[in-house]
Amino acid sequence: MKNLVFTEVTPTERAHAWAATLLNRHGLVTRETAAVEGLRGGFAGVYQVLRSMEEAGRIRRGYFVEGLGGAQFAYPGVVERLRRVRDEEAEPEVVVLSATDPANPYGWLLPWPEYQDPTAQPPRRSVGAAVVLVDGAPVLYLDQGGKRLRTLAGAEPESLLRALNALRTLAHRRPRNTLTVEKVDGHPAAASPLTRLLQEVGVVREYQSMRLYVRSLTDGEE
Repeated sequence: MKNLVFTEVTPTERAHAWAATLLNRHGLVTRETAAVEGLRGGFAGVYQVLRSMEEAGRIRRGYFVEGLGGAQFAYPGVVERLRRVRDEEAEPEVVVLSATDPANPYGWLLPWPEYQDPTAQPPRRSVGAAVVLVDGAPVLYLDQGGKRLRTLAGAEPESLLRALNALRTLAHRRPRNTLTVEKVDGHPAAASPLTRLLQEVGVVREYQSMRLYVRSLTDGEE
């Protein structure tokens, strides 16, 4: 067996590798994304490399996402995609994610919006909790036990209905394809302001809870 030869990686090579990793992993690189990665040297450690890449025309720099740092870098294709999302009147996309999923930017890259109930504890990136995003904005948060559902402030009625429809996805992920919600925004689920909307998307009212059962292919569907 031949002896392996290891060459020492220079700081510049390491910075280039990290810059490429951040661009590929996050799409948009800012001071906040570098902080999340726990990058040695922080954003400053890759900033010069990103600037060099921009000067070479490989990436673009701008203020693409409001609320993040002023120095934002991305590949041209990412920038164009962001512009299309902003400019086109596309059908809102509904996504159901684990609250801890890296694709969920809330709670680490972006602040959570407040709940409709201002007295409730703010959302957290808890294991087992889920969030429903409509067109990139969080609308619903389901706690790790699946018993308490909360709506987030600022959601339009149409977005809220779309998000409630996505509860079917959450039901599919649970034992026996069943989701049982006991509390909605602090109210008993069967007597909450959202009871009617929940029933519209197929949730069945019980004594104090609301139950959603979704048939799966194993239930005999062709």
